[in-house]
Amino acid sequence: MILSKLSPKTRRNISRIIPFGLIWLFLGWIFLINDLSLIGNQDVNSDSAITISVPIFIFASLAVFLVGLIIGTMEMIVFEKRFTNYSLPSKIAAKFLIYSTILLMIILITFPIAGSIEQGLPPFHPIVLSKMGRFLSSLVFLNTALQLSFELFLSLIYAAISENLGHNILKNFFTGRYHTPKVEKRIFMFLDMKNSTAIAEKLGHVTYFQFLRKYYESHSDSIINHLGEVYQYVGDEIVLTWELKKGVQNNHWLRCYFELKKNLNALRSSFEKEFGVTPDFRAGVHVGEVTTGEIGALKKEIVYTGDVLNTAARLQNLCKEYSADLIFSEDINGLIYKQNENPIKPLGKILLQGKSNTTTIYTIENSLDSNR
Repeated sequence: MILSKLSPKTRRNISRIIPFGLIWLFLGWIFLINDLSLIGNQDVNSDSAITISVPIFIFASLAVFLVGLIIGTMEMIVFEKRFTNYSLPSKIAAKFLIYSTILLMIILITFPIAGSIEQGLPPFHPIVLSKMGRFLSSLVFLNTALQLSFELFLSLIYAAISENLGHNILKNFFTGRYHTPKVEKRIFMFLDMKNSTAIAEKLGHVTYFQFLRKYYESHSDSIINHLGEVYQYVGDEIVLTWELKKGVQNNHWLRCYFELKKNLNALRSSFEKEFGVTPDFRAGVHVGEVTTGEIGALKKEIVYTGDVLNTAARLQNLCKEYSADLIFSEDINGLIYKQNENPIKPLGKILLQGKSNTTTIYTIENSLDSNR
């Protein structure tokens, strides 16, 4: 499969862009069926509009699907971080103006092609261009513009919801995957920033917010590259999760941890220059069964419930006591592929709060940490 050879980030981007193409395609069909039902498929606007035929329908379907993909690419890749400081209304208004200009250009390109298919003439033949001129000054064009505006507005709303909820959560809501609670096995990693209280006091809450934003953004690519999902942001703490199969494949959860550390180390000078402090974190990791499902009355969320979360949080809390940046459970240790090059160090057996049996905990020293 070609998709399997693509990077996780590329596959994720494709899965985020495709829905835009489908939104435009389905709405385009709905508008077309509605228009045909109103005019009875008669050529009442043949002097300015393109008469629908099978070739025209196929071309129009491909065109609107491609437009949707273009909008999706702009939203998910080009504009992903360029409107971060805009409010939702301002963001939609600014993007609407940009996309309206792009859509007008697309109309000026696609109409001559459609006219060429209809008339059997070259795209820039005077007859085709004359018909395009009549189209641009007709009520048909106004109707088309309104339809495109609606599709564009719906696309921007979808993009905003996807950005705020997260693509995976939105996909799960639409597919109804967790409408009925499911039991599944997952890996959870609790990341807690070191010295966060002191940093917040030094920076003040406004600057600290910007500091946290940059800190979170520095993690994004590593999480995507290693198939992780952000479950929650809780203040300066991040909770990551993996489906068991994805998490243990190629030690993704462990490689994600090391890559997060590596990226922060590379950004030390940037954080120091901008904020006067540099962030670091400790992590606790555990694996186990959770019940996953939609919950909430006033606000729906997909939540995980199970002892695995409490255990991972407690392991993270032990990091400071053991002077370790990573502590994981015996259950996780048994899932680490042996190609891991970093030596695993047992820290001893402990009795975690609320547990009746002791468990052996482990760490892996990060060379970046040992050199500090």
